[in-house]
Amino acid sequence: MSVSEEAAAAASECYAKDLGLYLPEEIPGWGRGAEAAVWLLLSQLVFEVARRFIDEAEIPSADLEELVGNSLSGFKVPEVVRVERLGGGLNVVELFHGATLAFKDLALQVVSALLHYFLKTSGQHVTILVGTSGDTGSAAIEGVRGRGNMDIVVLLPKGYCTAIQELQMTTVLEDNVHVYCVDGTSDALDLPIKQCFADGQLVESHSLISINSINWGRIMVQVAHFFHLYFQLCEDLGQPVQVVIPTGACGNITAGCIAQRMGLPITLVAGVNTNNIVARTLDTGDFSVEGNVMPSLAPAMDIQMPYNVERLLFLYAKGDTGRVKKLMEEFESRGRVQIPKDVLEAMKKTVVGEPY
Repeated sequence: MSVSEEAAAAASECYAKDLGLYLPEEIPGWGRGAEAAVWLLLSQLVFEVARRFIDEAEIPSADLEELVGNSLSGFKVPEVVRVERLGGGLNVVELFHGATLAFKDLALQVVSALLHYFLKTSGQHVTILVGTSGDTGSAAIEGVRGRGNMDIVVLLPKGYCTAIQELQMTTVLEDNVHVYCVDGTSDALDLPIKQCFADGQLVESHSLISINSINWGRIMVQVAHFFHLYFQLCEDLGQPVQVVIPTGACGNITAGCIAQRMGLPITLVAGVNTNNIVARTLDTGDFSVEGNVMPSLAPAMDIQMPYNVERLLFLYAKGDTGRVKKLMEEFESRGRVQIPKDVLEAMKKTVVGEPY
């Protein structure tokens, strides 16, 4: 497989051949002088982060810079992401200025453009399969709608999305967008979707992919959010900044952990609602499903099976894939696994949970 084929696979295949999730074998350091990076726009930071993971042979810099710039040009505020400074050292990072008002607009606009770039080069057509708790579906549709080399099929859990999210998904008229209401929660949807991706013949015959946070590209682009907010908020470079993240499937938390690995001095707090599996896991190492998903006013956080915990295990188990696979197999078979003490202690140095 060539370098460009590897990049296209990570951007499109989502699940690896063994049904694990893609992550780079090595996390590159930031390298660039922070003093200069402070003045970069968000689009420039996205380019700088992406350039560290995407080789020049995969996408030339001029193409990548144009792709990112165009992807982030349609937001409602010129800075794309706005930081609202409150009293007492508290600040709110506004990630809702995209077309669907979800923070996922930022990453999915870029990921959709990356996918389009690779497909245009190869002449292929793909079918994107997405299960959503609400905001992923809307943002994915917005990135994909009208693109000739891809169709998107979105499954939304009936009764578990807000009215506005359901309307955002079901009122799109482009021929390449197909939306279905289904029974069950977004967690319940993940199981048959993963079974679809486990069927190699089905995947091949329909060129099946996904662009929710299973997709490495989503995580990669979100890493830039943390560099942007850090440079906006730190008074002195090198000063630690704590970031509280509303948490569902742990995709944004994973991006923050990778940013920290790249040298950014941040600590992370996973904020959860009554579906508090992430907080329990980070507190005691008890990674277990407790009861059914409880609907809340924040449907994107209504998750009891946060699949990106697998990526966190990889990061903090020192890349021991055999160990991660064993833990995830136990979780998937029993609905419960105890995170080993050394892995949990390493994880807690970067991220803690804040229970409901």
